Amino acid sequence: MTCFREESNKPHFVLVPLLAAQGHLIPMVDIGCILAERGVRVSLIITPANADRIKPTIKRAKEANLAIEFVELSFPNVKFGLPPGCDSIDSITDRGLYRAFFEAIYSLDEPLEAFLGSLERPPDCMITDMCNGWTGPVARKFGIPRVIFHGPCCFYISTDYNLVHHKVYDSITDENEYVIVPEFPIKLQVTKNQTPGFLNSPLFEDMRKQCLEEELTADGVVINTFLELEQLFVENYEKVIGKKVWTIGPICLYNKDFEMKVGRGNKEAIDQSHRVLTWLNSRDAASVLYISFGSLAYTNPQQLMEIGNALEALNKPFIWAIKKIEMKPEVENWISAGFEERTKDRGLIIVGWAPQMVILSHQAVGGFITHCGWNSLLEAISVGVPMITWPRFADQFVNEKLIVDVLRIGVSLGVKVPNFANEDGVMVKSDDVREAVCALMDGGFEADERRERSNDFSDKAKKAVEEGGSSYMNFTDFIHYFTEHQARSK
Repeated sequence: MTCFREESNKPHFVLVPLLAAQGHLIPMVDIGCILAERGVRVSLIITPANADRIKPTIKRAKEANLAIEFVELSFPNVKFGLPPGCDSIDSITDRGLYRAFFEAIYSLDEPLEAFLGSLERPPDCMITDMCNGWTGPVARKFGIPRVIFHGPCCFYISTDYNLVHHKVYDSITDENEYVIVPEFPIKLQVTKNQTPGFLNSPLFEDMRKQCLEEELTADGVVINTFLELEQLFVENYEKVIGKKVWTIGPICLYNKDFEMKVGRGNKEAIDQSHRVLTWLNSRDAASVLYISFGSLAYTNPQQLMEIGNALEALNKPFIWAIKKIEMKPEVENWISAGFEERTKDRGLIIVGWAPQMVILSHQAVGGFITHCGWNSLLEAISVGVPMITWPRFADQFVNEKLIVDVLRIGVSLGVKVPNFANEDGVMVKSDDVREAVCALMDGGFEADERRERSNDFSDKAKKAVEEGGSSYMNFTDFIHYFTEHQARSK
């Protein structure tokens, strides 16, 4: 921990990310660095194992002399029956431990209070992940204005809020029955299965209730999106929530430094970067297909081999990210028994964390098969890469509707039912993958228009984060709002 008591003249923001998943942690870390670059003193709450993951970010912040401290709170693994060093949910293989993991997160209120109590004065603002309902009482105890950070897009958040507010699902008995989202800017039909909401499972009712209640008590909302992408849905959410909403993304585009773009804070990805770049540099523009399903959703061996069969039949260059936990003996044997040899001249398999932003931003990449996590979608949007959508759980099915039906920059694989761990065998056949890739990347009027729209949104995203752009100005307004709030309260 670094002490910044000498920076007492700066506005001070405390950031509390959801430490359960990289998709929640990474954008919050990026926000912290951006705030520090804009003259704010930042304290970012983290745990030891997660701090180890983002060593490149910590190193860069120190070298740049940014006023950002990474406050490590000890994570109570043993107390809650979790494996040693388990500070993130992607390190848990037994889903029966998920409740215990969130209980451990919610127990961080006392060490956070101890840290805040050690400060000379309360911070000007606390930014906390929406799923961290436990931070509400802590902020009130110290009189700190609190802002909610939403990981998903506003299209999803507004959908979820409207469904909850109007109690649409109270009378629904079939979880696969389509319903119309009330008071929404466009006609949108969803099923209960496809819109589970935050922490919505039988084990998490109390935490979900607290999160929803604390959202209503917050002093505002920040979202990793930009107005030019989904202004209708930002305005709808701002109207129904009755609070100021600051759109400040795409956060990924603020990372101009190569090392930060490579790893997005993850040291493992940096080790892959030079090999990947050398490989990409040898490929034609828009010729490479990139396949990755984020950090949480698992794909079983049979489904992985079905994907591989499609890649082999397509005869296109590809980069395929496979999680370490997915590399079961049968997968390793299948790869080494012939797949790797047959595709060696055009395929690159990355086992573990891939340097995704470097891959997507390379001119050789022309398509992306994605699980529809918002960070991945926004990264692809920001660099103009059209997508093939394969949602798995949480917000991903609604995100798919935004990409395919509203923005029209993606092709759906047609998956309708959530399947977090892909446990039910093969959900998507190799022919389905092959047909979707051909539709996305083989040209034709629809494909060309889709790519043109993707490039247009990329241009708008880049302008949004430039000085004078909508997200840049929202960042400025956000900082001033809470700096002036504290000045008025003194």
